[in-house]
Amino acid sequence: MNDIQERGEAATATPAARGVDLKLEVVVIPVSDVDRAKHFYGGLGWRLDADITGDEFHVIQFTPPGSPCSIVFGSGVTPGLYARIELDVLEHIGELVVSDIGVARAELAGRGVDVSEVYHYAGREGRVSGPDPERRSYTSYATFSDPDGNQWLLQEVTQRFPGRVDADNTTFASSTELAAAFRRASVAHGEHEKRTGGQRDENWPDWYAAYMVAEQAGKELPL
Repeated sequence: MNDIQERGEAATATPAARGVDLKLEVVVIPVSDVDRAKHFYGGLGWRLDADITGDEFHVIQFTPPGSPCSIVFGSGVTPGLYARIELDVLEHIGELVVSDIGVARAELAGRGVDVSEVYHYAGREGRVSGPDPERRSYTSYATFSDPDGNQWLLQEVTQRFPGRVDADNTTFASSTELAAAFRRASVAHGEHEKRTGGQRDENWPDWYAAYMVAEQAGKELPL
């Protein structure tokens, strides 16, 4: 068997079973002039998601029209400046979004990947072990590297920031992702029924649908 055949077989090989979704969310690109790059990508009509400027850093995030993946670039980011994900992601080649950080980490570890523990940031304490105590969206992370040292950032996202998705479109990449959204809606609906005196909600499908659409679009959740 020659080298071309071996590479072809490797390219067509498929995993034995599909696991947790790892959605490519952000790709970090190198730029020599942040302001010039901002002007260029803004001129393309790409959506500006973030423009964060501090005393010693400048970070930009753009998303192409209709794309589920964004680009991030910037300058002056060093360890200790991590206050938002747009800063943290610059230390990595890209960002992968998951709906459950614990499940995603466990699956990667089970596949032999040397993945970090789950962590979050707590103000002046900096990086703290474990997921965000309130499990807020965008605030729980883990990292891993490939054999060449390319570092990836895992981030738990269950509710989008306002404006980060098209509010008229609700999509789920897989049955796994849809099931996770149903579970979160189920928990929230249970609290809703408690507030209404424990009576069964005959319109629960409508409530679930409204909750799942609002959650994905980053809108106010139904009470």
